[in-house]
Amino acid sequence: MTVRDLLLARADDDRPALRWREAGSVHELSWRQYVAAAARLAAALEERLDPALPPHVGVLLPNGPAFALHLAAAGLGGHVLVGLNATRRGDALAADVAKADCQVVVDSADVALGALADPATVPPPDAAPADGSLFMLIFTSGTSGSPKAVRVTHEKITGPGTHLVGRLGLGADDVHYVSMPMFHSNAVMAGWAPALTTGATFAVAGFSARGFLPDVRDFGATYANYVGKPLTYVLATPEHDDDADNPLRLVFGNEANEADIAAFGRRFGCTVVDSYSSTENAVIVQRRPDMPAGALGMPLPGVAVLSPETGAVTPDARFDDAGRLLNADEAVGELVNTTGSGAFAGYYNDPDAEAERMRGGMYWSGDLAYRDADGWVYFAGRSGEWLRVDGENLAAAPVERILLRHPAIGEAAVYAVPDPKVGDQVACALILRSPLTAADLEHFLAAQDDLSPKAWPRYVRVVDSLPRTATNKVVKRDLAAGGVPAPGDGVWVREERGTAYR
Repeated sequence: MTVRDLLLARADDDRPALRWREAGSVHELSWRQYVAAAARLAAALEERLDPALPPHVGVLLPNGPAFALHLAAAGLGGHVLVGLNATRRGDALAADVAKADCQVVVDSADVALGALADPATVPPPDAAPADGSLFMLIFTSGTSGSPKAVRVTHEKITGPGTHLVGRLGLGADDVHYVSMPMFHSNAVMAGWAPALTTGATFAVAGFSARGFLPDVRDFGATYANYVGKPLTYVLATPEHDDDADNPLRLVFGNEANEADIAAFGRRFGCTVVDSYSSTENAVIVQRRPDMPAGALGMPLPGVAVLSPETGAVTPDARFDDAGRLLNADEAVGELVNTTGSGAFAGYYNDPDAEAERMRGGMYWSGDLAYRDADGWVYFAGRSGEWLRVDGENLAAAPVERILLRHPAIGEAAVYAVPDPKVGDQVACALILRSPLTAADLEHFLAAQDDLSPKAWPRYVRVVDSLPRTATNKVVKRDLAAGGVPAPGDGVWVREERGTAYR
């Protein structure tokens, strides 16, 4: 099944397809109107493309009806949509355009909205894409280096769409709220694709923490998708007694923390399902109700934790009575799809990055993890987030999970700064929900039995914001680039061999 197949199956469907807000009012297109306008847009773009070059159309637009029409136009099979990150500028953006071989870059909604207003009947492109045909190029978030253009085939849209419909129980009567950036995989695979699969309605908007609940109510949204920290941001808005009075029943995404998953569900009267995945979609770990606290979830068959040095399966993690990880040096490894590439169809125009991912016929995710004796996997950070403190290897993510237990801490980013003698020291940046003093933090950390003494942050920065990608992932290399924080306003420093902060 291709995206084109699913669109053409809706060509005579008069049920609502697309909703959006404009000038304070909610507007709507039927599936019939949506597919017809997409065919006209595809024809208009085809006139501008040189058939001797890759038919790649870069789309540099915010979430809205124009981007939604460009998705469908590419889905009909006449060209490939390149999702350009709307937050990138200058040379960085130019490099993305060049790497993806874009013939045309669309930075105005006019051509799509023109196709929408045109009453002419235009046949869909004379194309016959296969499941493995290229549909999109989606750039990775770039947290660990330059963004890479992931090849997204038709089956990488229809497959996740079908999977999520079955896993989450989505149906044609649902309304999907798509507020994550539409140039990224989460919006396309977890928001748009399931709606395309069932013929449900999807509503598009730019994400706003304060606007989230009003949008859900106005659009009649029953389902929403997220990636990164949106749950945290929405929970930070003022709470009201009627927050649960809304149609939302299900929220799906990845990278939320346990406290926010539970709090969001309670406050808004819905179920939050969090899962681990990536744009490459080659390694999947699923949360389950019976999983232990702090776990990432249970990996799907074929997903293992391997040593990057030896390629061998790492030993099971061992914990002391307080829950401290005793054998991080040997237990922490990289999450790997040992069966092959999974749904990863490669990077476009980037053979070195592709070779780095596919080593020994297996997909290496770049994410660190450890596994307990029962098979549960625990996230330990990105491969560049190892810290070597006093001769001991530490991973950033477990320390972040401990910090987030404090009710005043809304977000925590742990990273390495150089030790003046050898190795690293632990630094962290905190965004607070409520006031926190240095003494409060010291007393809290002292009460955390599972916090290794070497994992106590030496430097603490209280900040208003963190450097992020467009998909709300923290760019820790930007934090580390600031070097060792100096004591002062908003920076606390722990004594070298003590626990007190100044």
